[in-house]
Amino acid sequence: MDARTEDGRVVVGGDARQRFYDARGYGYPLEGNEIALSWVEAAHLLLRGDLDAVDGAAFETFLRDGAGGVEGGDRAALTFLVYLDLRERGFYLSPAREEWVDGPREGVEFVVYPRGKGPADDAVAYEVRVVGERESVPASALGDCTLAIVDEESEVTYFETGTPEWEGSAAFEREAPTEATLLADRALCWEPPGAFYQQAFYGQPLGKRDEGVDALQLSLVETAQLVAAGALTVDGGYDAVVERGRAVEGDRFDRRLQVYAALRERGIVPKTGFKFGADFRTYSAVESVDDLGHSERLVRVVPPAFAFDPRDLALDVRLAHGVRKQLVVAWPDDGAVEWISVERLTP
Repeated sequence: MDARTEDGRVVVGGDARQRFYDARGYGYPLEGNEIALSWVEAAHLLLRGDLDAVDGAAFETFLRDGAGGVEGGDRAALTFLVYLDLRERGFYLSPAREEWVDGPREGVEFVVYPRGKGPADDAVAYEVRVVGERESVPASALGDCTLAIVDEESEVTYFETGTPEWEGSAAFEREAPTEATLLADRALCWEPPGAFYQQAFYGQPLGKRDEGVDALQLSLVETAQLVAAGALTVDGGYDAVVERGRAVEGDRFDRRLQVYAALRERGIVPKTGFKFGADFRTYSAVESVDDLGHSERLVRVVPPAFAFDPRDLALDVRLAHGVRKQLVVAWPDDGAVEWISVERLTP
């Protein structure tokens, strides 16, 4: 069976509608029994031997030339490898384009249907964005899509990205503001209320209580948030803490402080994530530090307009998975905080 290119698509006649669209979810119907295929669908049918040629071009020429001039270009191999992998896993899928699907999303290459479903069914399992391991991935392009990364050996690794829900119950009853001393890159609260550490998990005790020392060490982001909340005072006030933070970390301090404060507002307890290579680890509930459960998420704070190297993203996700936590990436945007979660996926 041969096919032809027409108006930027591949058209197949004969019994194509029954054979390819109805039975196996390829393309979309035209008049009579003709169907329209995207170049990647046509390439897959050429590989399988279900099509002999497109405008006389067999599979090798069709793929090499970027789909014989239909579309694809330099990224033809990447998108084809992902399409092939998902077909081999038992999925039907369509290009995320007008006429193939309703309401295609920018940056998404494929709409994948649940196993046993196809284009005629009103169900979607994954919306897939394709990336090569040497391409950058804008953080803002993630969220509510599946990222398919093709490595140099043509293997495909999938990551599910979404918008995390933050539901925390951590809180404490604030008393009159207590005083703290601002040091080089942290603060000391000499007589902290017990709720600061035991109930709200701020800071770390300085020494042991049986040694007669009740002081609490606070990070600069903790100090700034407590001062802004009216629970702590330092010489020079909030501005002095922020100035010190910027001197220590530069612009990164402002980003981390905005994310930290946003988490606290949601009843989440953020603590340093240094041991895990992240900015924060988070707890959704803290009844008592003496009965503390495991943290659930690792939060990495990035600048606005940040783009990931796929290898770094894979490393972050692997590390989070290895310690049984979910990776969340956060960045400030016009006074708010944007969040995405990223997890390894096996379709």
